[in-house]
Amino acid sequence: MIKSTGLPATCRLRSELTTDNFINVAVIGVGTFGRNHARVYHQLAHEGVPLRLVGVVDPDTARADTVAREFGCRSFGSIEQLTTTHVAVQAASVAVPTIHHLHAARQLMEAGVDVLIEKPLAISVGEADELVRLAQRLGRIGQVGHLERFNPAVRATLPVITQPMFFEVHRLSVFTPRSLDVDVVLDLMIHDLDIVLSFVNSPVKEIRAVGLPILSGKVDIANVRLEFDSGCIANFTASRVSTERVRKLRFFQPKQYVSLDYGRQDVMVFSVGQGDTSGTPSVNPQIQVAKPPTTGEEPLHAELKSFLESVRRRSPSAVTLEDGRRALAVALDIVASINEHGRKIDLERLHA
Repeated sequence: MIKSTGLPATCRLRSELTTDNFINVAVIGVGTFGRNHARVYHQLAHEGVPLRLVGVVDPDTARADTVAREFGCRSFGSIEQLTTTHVAVQAASVAVPTIHHLHAARQLMEAGVDVLIEKPLAISVGEADELVRLAQRLGRIGQVGHLERFNPAVRATLPVITQPMFFEVHRLSVFTPRSLDVDVVLDLMIHDLDIVLSFVNSPVKEIRAVGLPILSGKVDIANVRLEFDSGCIANFTASRVSTERVRKLRFFQPKQYVSLDYGRQDVMVFSVGQGDTSGTPSVNPQIQVAKPPTTGEEPLHAELKSFLESVRRRSPSAVTLEDGRRALAVALDIVASINEHGRKIDLERLHA
């Protein structure tokens, strides 16, 4: 017999089901990205991380059923069904289309659920601000799915950063029909925008950008030049119509050149005249080449572990909603710059 606590039944049930220190998680939206979240949560549970994947949600109930069977959990057609059936859900990944991020995350946070929201955080800065306010008001943990923050090469680069002054970034991908609700800036480039913004830590002063639709109705290839208040310059190229897959970031800072390969998960540091002989001499004996150690790990695996740790400890997430808002704001300014350039050259006529 359950002793009365004076709390509503749903609150008692939440308390009773979470006293074993396991975090009950769910995935909202199980398309390509969402299925991967379910896969990794399932994997983490088998590795001994104290969590339970209790449900997946998708309006395509056949798809939800398939993913639920694959990873041994229940399927739901809506967030309402999930939260009224599994009142002990504590954390959820939101992997629905970007236009639905605010609605889905609001429902979850108001039900007492911490959220990891896939990038981009929202469809507008206004919606991003609303997500930040919701999390603050309701005391919820919020994290943004900027996956490359958890790439071993990025983590290995952080101790090397001094004063970046010039970036050259390329992210090229073959065309796929996914994520066509947003253009290449919000689909692909935003990963690198978030990384560079975190490395430079300076406001953006000027944006120059050009982009073109190639195979979809959105911009599929873009080139961007950012100038920061610090004097740093960053050039970005992003394409989802390439014949090859490239994900590289290179930057220069006083007496150093750093080359990072997201795909290989490695980083090379070339240092000039610093009196450090710990690196490997290059052809030029004044240049030392170092390769900071990395531990290979799937970035999504590291990301979800970090999210769960923030939920458990009630500590700020590694990539906050404010971080996601900052990257989104710059990305939308880039989109506006691309649109302005398109009007100048009468792109609609040229593309007709």
